[in-house]
Amino acid sequence: MTHAEILSTNGFTEVDLTGGSLAVRSPIDGATVAHVHETTAGDMGTVIARSQEAFRAWRTVPAPRRGELVRLLGEELRAAKDDLGALVTLEAGKITSEGLGEVQEMIDICDFAVGLSRQLYGLNIASERPGHRMMESWHPMGPVGVISAFNFPVAVWSWNTALALVCGNPVIWKPSEKTPLTAMACQKILARALARFGNAPEGLHQLVIGGPDVGEALVSSKDVPIISATGSTRMGSVVGPKVAARWGRPILELGGNNAMIVAPSADLDMAVRAIVFSAVGTAGQRCTSLRRLIVHDSIRETLVEQLKAAYASLPIGDPRQEGTLIGPLVDEAARDRMQAQLNKARTEGGTVHGGESVTDGVPGGAYVRPALVEMPEQTETVREETFAPILYVLGYETLDDAIALQNDVPQGLSSCIFTLNLLEAETFLSAAGSDCGIANVNIGPSGAEIGGAFGGEKETGGGRESGSDAWKGYMRRQTNTINYSAELPLAQGVKFDI
Repeated sequence: MTHAEILSTNGFTEVDLTGGSLAVRSPIDGATVAHVHETTAGDMGTVIARSQEAFRAWRTVPAPRRGELVRLLGEELRAAKDDLGALVTLEAGKITSEGLGEVQEMIDICDFAVGLSRQLYGLNIASERPGHRMMESWHPMGPVGVISAFNFPVAVWSWNTALALVCGNPVIWKPSEKTPLTAMACQKILARALARFGNAPEGLHQLVIGGPDVGEALVSSKDVPIISATGSTRMGSVVGPKVAARWGRPILELGGNNAMIVAPSADLDMAVRAIVFSAVGTAGQRCTSLRRLIVHDSIRETLVEQLKAAYASLPIGDPRQEGTLIGPLVDEAARDRMQAQLNKARTEGGTVHGGESVTDGVPGGAYVRPALVEMPEQTETVREETFAPILYVLGYETLDDAIALQNDVPQGLSSCIFTLNLLEAETFLSAAGSDCGIANVNIGPSGAEIGGAFGGEKETGGGRESGSDAWKGYMRRQTNTINYSAELPLAQGVKFDI
């Protein structure tokens, strides 16, 4: 389909796409596909006040009823999957299967959240006082500000929004300025679910589009108690302290410098497949992309040769075309950062295979050949995250050496080991192993399922989203003690008789 056809099937009119100040370009060919209207910082007071008003109504709706709205959203997403997936490809440059996969992730989290809406339970806790019962309750927090990045323009929103809604919170969403159209399409899809649901408070979900001043208004407002921000470590270093300074709750999903350890016993054929997808999928623009390959010295040369052959065979081009595996970087600035980083690696003794710009057979945009970089050691360049398909290869002698290398970076998102040795696998997963929020065995670091909590430590931010008990980040815990006796004993044996 043409750009115009994709926009039309997603419900956009000429009014939606013209007259605004924000130019939207497709990474596929660099073409401008829309000029959308931006929210002003002056509008944010009204937006936040409307969200607070919605909160006062939504928090009293029974949680299973709130889950019904998310169930309807899941149905609407199923119906819109092909169209929205095509729009993700148009605006973010992902290959078709990845665009569709991102929408499927949205559907999956809706299913998860619907079940969760009947499981927002606390504990009964034994009391030391006779005739007393303790328990914990979970209550909504208030408006949730969601700041999302370009590389997963809709999935991250759904992780936060599905949980926030069933937990009793309204949402204010600020998408990346690079991907506002997918956000506008999601707003249209949610509007259809809201119409079917009926009686939802106005302002339950609001979309704001704009630059740092709009984000600043969200981050600084005491009336937005939760800010979920996905993006760079630099962004998180600004957002986190500002939210904490006003006693808000930040949920930060920031950078990743993810590693794979390949042990002597590894199934190399399986490892190669995992390495290539993890390192070059989404053109290396995932927070969970594989960036460092730590290979035992005994198999390092063999594995590098296999990877060089695999990299040479990768189809690069228009992500809409069947068979393409690598689409464009998001823009020319991303390509320039990649080239600068490769030059730095060369000055530190790195041998670069690939990495050059691709201009033949592509429709325009910033296309590059993935780079495999053999490094003599883990330098400062290797310890930096670059959002591009660069894979640094390092050697190791002992498992302790490999784990130390893996952990010796500022980021702590995702990690993995390929080994058929049970002792190595369990050591990697132990307290003495990976220091990341995600640690896998015989599977790559990317492609997480929604059932597990997603997030990482250190400069990754410490936030958790999606599955497991990540829902607790959107609620406040309350400990309750009920005295059903005629006495008033004090805890810890304290006597205070009057």
